[in-house]
Amino acid sequence: MSHQAHRSEETQEPETPHLDFQGTTPYEDYVKADVLTHLQQPLSDDPGEMVFLVTTQVMELWFTVIVHEWETAARALREDRVPMAIDALKRSVRELHALNESWRPLAHLTPAQFNSYRSALGEGSGFQSAMYRRMEFLLGEKSASMLVPHRGAPRVHAELEKALHEPSLYDEVLRLLARRGHAVPASVLNREVSLRYEPSAQVEAVWTALYSGDPTDELARMGEVLTDVAELVWRWRNDHLVATRRAMGAKAGTGGSAGVAWLEKRAQKNVFPELWTARSHV
Repeated sequence: MSHQAHRSEETQEPETPHLDFQGTTPYEDYVKADVLTHLQQPLSDDPGEMVFLVTTQVMELWFTVIVHEWETAARALREDRVPMAIDALKRSVRELHALNESWRPLAHLTPAQFNSYRSALGEGSGFQSAMYRRMEFLLGEKSASMLVPHRGAPRVHAELEKALHEPSLYDEVLRLLARRGHAVPASVLNREVSLRYEPSAQVEAVWTALYSGDPTDELARMGEVLTDVAELVWRWRNDHLVATRRAMGAKAGTGGSAGVAWLEKRAQKNVFPELWTARSHV
């Protein structure tokens, strides 16, 4: 091809992308950006409320995708598809990092800044988040009482009630370990899954044996990914605690919660507890 012909082809290339669409753009049809960017309705005149509102909404979106990943992992474990479960858990680790970074815009709120729009929250509080509750249920933190705030929203209540009575992600992990020949006790395998998971010395022994063996074993690698998840959930809870301490000290929280006292209690709990305690015995 001659240099002149090459230049001629270059001049015929469009300088701008296709701009004329019938109706909305394909991007809008897929992302629903116009819906997302018009969901913000601040209730005060304080300009700082906007970042609080948007950050909270972003957190809800991350909760949604993380629930999707953990439900995908739980389903894969039920089907003995461990690589698929590990892939979903690894994606959720990256998403948890992004979720935890969501605290950054709110991490240095002073009491005066928070008080300038706190009244707009009314009785609203983060513990009322249905999607976050589904995350907690998947982690084994079950509590029927946490359905009560959602009685007025039938669809949300039904989804939470379903999640309450389904095995948690960790329940599916332990059932898989039992199917692979590990000595998970019947009392754990047959437990009432709508109740909070309680640590088991026998389960601790199973993880101790796995961690004392081949570190490249599929189940040991799954344990490490689960530990990554647990660590990031712990960091999420602690970042929440620190941000709340900075913004409001030890005052009672919105929505009638105990504020910092409630968050301190949550931050002390280990997710997938035997994965942590087994390390002392390896």
